[in-house]
Amino acid sequence: MNFIETMSPATILTLITVAITIWAFNDRQIVEKLIMSPYAVVHKKQWWRIITHAFIHANWTHLIFNMIALWSFGVAVGNYFSQVTDMPQAQFYLMYFGAIIFSSIPDLKKRNNPNYLSLGASGGVSAVIFAAIFFNPWSLIYVFFLPCPGIVFGVLYLLYCSYMSKQGGNDNINHDAHFYGSIFGFIYPLLLEPSLWQYFIHQLTHPTF
Repeated sequence: MNFIETMSPATILTLITVAITIWAFNDRQIVEKLIMSPYAVVHKKQWWRIITHAFIHANWTHLIFNMIALWSFGVAVGNYFSQVTDMPQAQFYLMYFGAIIFSSIPDLKKRNNPNYLSLGASGGVSAVIFAAIFFNPWSLIYVFFLPCPGIVFGVLYLLYCSYMSKQGGNDNINHDAHFYGSIFGFIYPLLLEPSLWQYFIHQLTHPTF
């Protein structure tokens, strides 16, 4: 077993994303080729953008925040998957990239706007966070250094994303990607094993702090 095989999917995705983002920071052409452009996807058939936009970020803050979340929650989710499936690594990748694709679907409504662009791994990262919430809903998530039970954070987060999306996205954040990525990540464990719903209900009704 080589070194790469011992690394978790979250670690591998983090390293690849950091490397490509830093490359893109120094080469604007990379950004232009990889960024999500609904206009280019639909009218120019550049379907790869639905995936590749997740490997580039707007700035260091955007990159660091997403990668810390991806790695920290991703390791936990990988451990949970190892308990419910014989192919935990493959399922992690399927969830991550499935969430990126699913969370990009709302962007396609803007296919006639050549100026609309989106980038970042937020759809996939949100899925990882919400998968972690599914498996351990009362685990604490620290929001601006303040502890918050995961299930409470999840509900408030979805309400916030929904509200901000309806405001028209004037803050240059793709709230739809956050929202739909979160939903995908929460549902994905049930696609692996529907009976996990009973596990979630049990965890939810037996809080631990």
